[in-house]
Amino acid sequence: MVLGDLLDHATLLDKAEENGIIERDGVYYYLGAHSDLFAFSREELAEKYHTQLAVVKDYLENGSHAILTLGTSWIYKTEGFGRVANCHKLPQKLFRKKLVPLEEMVSHLSHVFGNISRINPELKIILTVSPVRHIKDGIPENQLSKSLLRVLCHELENRFSNTIYFPAYEILIDELRDYRFYKEDLIHPSVEAENYIWKKWGNSNFSEETRHKTEQIHKINQELAHRPLNPKSDAHRKFLRNLLQKLERLNGEFDFSKEMENVTTQLG
Repeated sequence: MVLGDLLDHATLLDKAEENGIIERDGVYYYLGAHSDLFAFSREELAEKYHTQLAVVKDYLENGSHAILTLGTSWIYKTEGFGRVANCHKLPQKLFRKKLVPLEEMVSHLSHVFGNISRINPELKIILTVSPVRHIKDGIPENQLSKSLLRVLCHELENRFSNTIYFPAYEILIDELRDYRFYKEDLIHPSVEAENYIWKKWGNSNFSEETRHKTEQIHKINQELAHRPLNPKSDAHRKFLRNLLQKLERLNGEFDFSKEMENVTTQLG
């Protein structure tokens, strides 16, 4: 699986493979990474890839939690490179589509999780299955893919004591189970569904103190997004002063410097 490949490469700080670097319209991409990773020369791309792997490795060694969302059991392969993370709009004839067998996925991710546990035994891994449906694969094919991923999570949770599963997929598919909880494309969850799942996530994984902090930050974000009818009114200036005080109280724990600067500018 591509996710396992990336984690494995990060733990070993592998270099980008030359045959995985492709060029399109003067821009270079890597078959083993998302299109957000790009550069204007092979050397620059290889350096960027190595830098990103170093960031991931540092977190795997020192972080407290890793949240891994599995999207599909279908992969695309090329003859020269193997499994790809992104096709980067290359001709479809260059790729071969394959459904990864459950046994292969369990073996591969067990190897990766074992390596991670050795470098950071305290790291907690939280697995989820994405509720976003891969309709382009076909509806029966999507259901087959998600079923394999769900069993995969179950197997990994049983094998590794530091691994747990959060049922984001089941919450949307079985608990909400209505198209009004989807966006217009009927594929992605709506904002309402995302907020519902987020609340369930918080109740499942956050301490009471953390839930309190997230609620405070949520309210502050709502106030930051407020657009007054009269920005020069005394009422709005009072609102800004109160908001600035809230930001200052939380700034010791979280970086609200940009927000504080923006509010101060509005106050003049």
